[in-house]
Amino acid sequence: MSTTVKRLEVTYQPINKDNTFTNGDMVSGKVTLEVVKDCEIDSLSIKFKGKSEVLWTERHGQTTVVYHSKEKYFSVTQFFIRDQKTIVADEEMLLANQNLQTYNRLVTPGCHDYPFTFQIPLTNMPPSFKGRVGKIVYLLEAKLSRSMRINKKDSTKISFVPKTFACDLPVLMAPQHDSKDKKLKFFNSGTVAMDVNIEKTGFHPGEGMKVVAHIQNNSSREIKPKYCVYRKHSFFASGKRNLDTKDLFKEVGDVIPSSTSTNVTRVITIPPDLEPSILNCNNIKTEYRLRVYLDVKYASDPKLKFPIVILPASLDVTMAALPAATAAPAFGFEPFGNPDGPVLGAMAPPPPAAALQPLEPPPPYMAYGMYPPLNDFPSKYQS
Repeated sequence: MSTTVKRLEVTYQPINKDNTFTNGDMVSGKVTLEVVKDCEIDSLSIKFKGKSEVLWTERHGQTTVVYHSKEKYFSVTQFFIRDQKTIVADEEMLLANQNLQTYNRLVTPGCHDYPFTFQIPLTNMPPSFKGRVGKIVYLLEAKLSRSMRINKKDSTKISFVPKTFACDLPVLMAPQHDSKDKKLKFFNSGTVAMDVNIEKTGFHPGEGMKVVAHIQNNSSREIKPKYCVYRKHSFFASGKRNLDTKDLFKEVGDVIPSSTSTNVTRVITIPPDLEPSILNCNNIKTEYRLRVYLDVKYASDPKLKFPIVILPASLDVTMAALPAATAAPAFGFEPFGNPDGPVLGAMAPPPPAAALQPLEPPPPYMAYGMYPPLNDFPSKYQS
């Protein structure tokens, strides 16, 4: 460790009690450099970037295969002191001190603060995330370069919570409906059927999800309606998907006797700590499903599955005033905005509203040739 540089640290100022940021917010902070004696700096910079990354390995016989993918959303660099030999890129800028002068390359002993401000781009980006084999991070990274010395770095992450764009709201408010009937065999006789409606598609953590079902039990046995919310983490790299699925919670309804037809209403409370859905990232997806099924003894359970979207808990979206769509579209988002296009630096003006275009829902998972078959995975998770 260098005896000249005692500390290099990057910090930022929270803007709310949740310590989260969203599209268009200003991220202000400072880089603190503490030195114990005079030193000359080649460059000192702060970079703000957002990216997703997936990495896992698989063993195939004697061969280990590495699956890796990375996606960049933006990257902006600000220099307090810039190496004169460095070629300036479009996304880089040189900052001035409070006297509107360039910072001195010769740093005297003591602590020196270098303030900065970035604006988070207004493009549609996924929230911060950390999963089993992938992550989505928004990072502030300070870098100090000196001649004949190893570069010194420090970084800190911010928690990013995306806004819900106006073009997404009709999808989130779309009600869902499906039905299922089944003829029983072997140890049972007759039929069972259910017709299920959900009032909308998007929910906040802690919100109640109202599920209304009309159930006909024309079988020889009593049945029970059951409900399960489960989560799917999908990671994509090198044309392959790594799937991690987990049942989050289950609820059981009242017994429905044989030869009975009834309407059942269930309000399922979304857990307050549930992470938001991620549907706008090319290599990571977080999806949720509600599985409604009838528990029939000595028979396979008829079931229905509904996609649901979990919105960020801190996101204030008034959806009740919006008209609900008449039918739920094929679900899932593709990213919009150009992740490789111009990015926003400090005090950059927001793009015009017309730049944010509505999304066309992509085909379901199995429509893509890149996804491997899931024959070896439990059937209850395959949709």
